[in-house]
Amino acid sequence: MTFTLTLSGADLLLLLPEMLLTVWLCVVLTVDFAMPRLPKDRLAYLSAAGLAGVLANLVWFDRAGIGGTLFAHMFVVDRLAVFFKIFIVGSTILVILASVDYVRRFRFFKGEYYFLILMSALGMMFMVSANDLLSVFITLEFSTFGFYILVAYLRDDVASNEAGLKFFILGVFAAGLLAYGISLVYGETGKLVFSDIALTAPTPGLVIGFVLIFAALGFKIGAVPFHSWIPDTYHGAPTPVTAFLSIAPKGATFAILIRMFFVSLAAFKPAWVLLLVGASILSMTYGNIVAIAQRNIKRLLAYSGIAQIGNILIGLAAGTKMGGDAILFYLLTYLFANLGAFAIVIAVGNLIRSDEIDDYNGLNRRSPFLAFAMLVFLLSLAGVPPLAGFIGKLYIFLAAINEGLYTLIAVGLINIVISMYYYLVVVKKMYINEPTDPSPLTISPPMKVVVYAGLAGTLILGIYPQPFINWAVAATLMFSNLAGPAAAAPTVALPLGG
Repeated sequence: MTFTLTLSGADLLLLLPEMLLTVWLCVVLTVDFAMPRLPKDRLAYLSAAGLAGVLANLVWFDRAGIGGTLFAHMFVVDRLAVFFKIFIVGSTILVILASVDYVRRFRFFKGEYYFLILMSALGMMFMVSANDLLSVFITLEFSTFGFYILVAYLRDDVASNEAGLKFFILGVFAAGLLAYGISLVYGETGKLVFSDIALTAPTPGLVIGFVLIFAALGFKIGAVPFHSWIPDTYHGAPTPVTAFLSIAPKGATFAILIRMFFVSLAAFKPAWVLLLVGASILSMTYGNIVAIAQRNIKRLLAYSGIAQIGNILIGLAAGTKMGGDAILFYLLTYLFANLGAFAIVIAVGNLIRSDEIDDYNGLNRRSPFLAFAMLVFLLSLAGVPPLAGFIGKLYIFLAAINEGLYTLIAVGLINIVISMYYYLVVVKKMYINEPTDPSPLTISPPMKVVVYAGLAGTLILGIYPQPFINWAVAATLMFSNLAGPAAAAPTVALPLGG
């Protein structure tokens, strides 16, 4: 593949968000080196301010409908890419604010922490604009390099070192699978761009190549059976890094999966639906059942996250535009509820130096606000109305029902009941059990911002989801020609169709 690299002003406009973030992370690193006595909290606010500027730029892109392709269609800016970039930048801002108190515990390299967070976010922004397999490999590894360091950031903590080592080894293995799968696809088709691959006929080598690519991407989202890194990595990593890992990379990877299955493999839908149905059932069932036995809140949320990925895979298995819409909306609900829950874990962990579930006994007496917020987030993750998680699950299930995936829906409903048990165990400890230490707990203003943002998102998306549904529907308009009844679903009292 050959192409001439020429960039006009219009082309540079498409790269403006990435260029802004690149300049800003250089500014953060320079300020840290040039002003070594500057309080590191200032770097957090500086990083968040730069991301807020990038977020404003992306909102302008979305409202103005700015889009196009670069580098022979290898880099694409469309409504789907802009949606996920807003998703990534918004979650990164919340993670940085949630990190302020935690980073004070670091002995060294406090400033570099924020630089690595920004660098990982930049890599994920490139990921969601990747429109060919080579760009997928490069951008995915670029975004992962920062996480390799961040997971093992607590140098004196054995659990953090172990988590970093496991994450690195399995990450390199996944990269090998991805590279081998890409080589098979290219060898069979001579194409790398998703839309070009869609024009080729299926061959055994092509099928094996895409299975290997799905296995590598399944590692990134933590779907069973590619989930083995998640519990130990979530447990050992610094809690803000765990929160970041739990949402932003998964959103970026789903952007790639949507393009791959809905574009490159759209004509072969019957061949891959069973693969996704199996991965969804395994992820939901395994994640929820194993979560019951957990005694550490970070490990509980890790297995809960595996189950949530199973729910999102239901929308991918539907293979319709409505399924794509449901994935985007579900990720929004998961963003606020999951990051909100991790914000409570960070806040409580900073104050009591423990992540054990038993140490949440009597949290309502020590901090009614934190207990109430955790209650809302857990109930949303479980899918209780009128919270955001309920609408997200309803949307996903309707997309599957329209495709006749009734067995998948039945398994999903059973798993909702299972998940209610371990979520309510935490609620029981917070509201019924007596605290071992009755002293009150207070949190800092940055953490309050994160918790309030999570509460607002969880409640608004549950009570008034229409604008966000419309946003998700608009982001997947390029898939409006997909087969399935959802493509022309009418608007009703709760318009969940695309």
